[in-house]
Amino acid sequence: MEILAPDPLVKIIGIAEVNPNAVGLELARRLKIPVTRDFRKLLAMKRVELIIDVTGDPTVEATLQDFHRMGVTVLGGASAKFMWQLIEARIRTTAEIERTLAQYQSLYRLYVKEAATAVSEERTRIACEIHDGLVQSLAGVNFRLELCQELARKDPAACEETLRETKDQLKLAIQEARQVIFNLRPLHYDKMELIPALTNYLKSYETQTHIKTGFSVSGDEMALFPRTKIFLFRIVQEALSNVEKHAKAQQADVHLRIDPDRLTVTITDDGIGFDVEAVSRDPEKWDHFGLRGILERARLVGGEASITSKPGQGTKIVIDVPMVPKEAVSDGKDDGKD
Repeated sequence: MEILAPDPLVKIIGIAEVNPNAVGLELARRLKIPVTRDFRKLLAMKRVELIIDVTGDPTVEATLQDFHRMGVTVLGGASAKFMWQLIEARIRTTAEIERTLAQYQSLYRLYVKEAATAVSEERTRIACEIHDGLVQSLAGVNFRLELCQELARKDPAACEETLRETKDQLKLAIQEARQVIFNLRPLHYDKMELIPALTNYLKSYETQTHIKTGFSVSGDEMALFPRTKIFLFRIVQEALSNVEKHAKAQQADVHLRIDPDRLTVTITDDGIGFDVEAVSRDPEKWDHFGLRGILERARLVGGEASITSKPGQGTKIVIDVPMVPKEAVSDGKDDGKD
């Protein structure tokens, strides 16, 4: 049908089929080819020059022989049956390809959407970090310098004391600026070392938040792709940011386990916890707690994230990522530098 229907020199009179679920019927309807259940009615419709019989029915074959003797070409028997099976197989294959393409298109749209969401959230987080920290500190320094200008003639002693305080505040602003830069580029891009980056970040986090941190590692990070390292760092960063803002915790721990077949990151705190089910039903809270970003980042590296928490019992976040051997990806000409 696909071959003959577009041919201007050929006209398909119709198809006779007793099985309403036959594969070719849907194609016939799309091509607007008449369909009947009785082949005799089909033969009576118009002048017929070629009949293809794939029924294998002796009664049908005997009837068609009369048409053959009348000068109508009849293609039947095993050869016609085999040809029809090939056509059906082609139809099924085409449908399967279409379904597969649709599935990959959906996955691609989901990937692009999640990546865009992650980038947007990262920009928002960085903007808030600069506004709430560095900008406020610099504004305070500016205010104190203006005050020093007023005190310079009126009260030199007070001016000197204010300058000392301003100098201390400026040092804090410099530290905050360095922290912002570190958060923007947490990994040394020449070596892409995750463990030293996490170690430094946790030390800085503990100093700034006064929340005790623990960090343990098992396995070799050389098995990880650079892209995976960056996403893992961001997940830990987001999770600990939530601890600082919402958990009221005294202790937070990060455990990184790298096995041959999978990577697991576990982040726990001893804070006030929350009702995960209730928060998951509230999109605003789900976003506000940064949980969506954690789940999306985990999916973008082919893994999953689970969040466990109850009021008064702290929170536990587990990131589970199946490991793909670098050799296998290298064979596919992918160096992991997404």
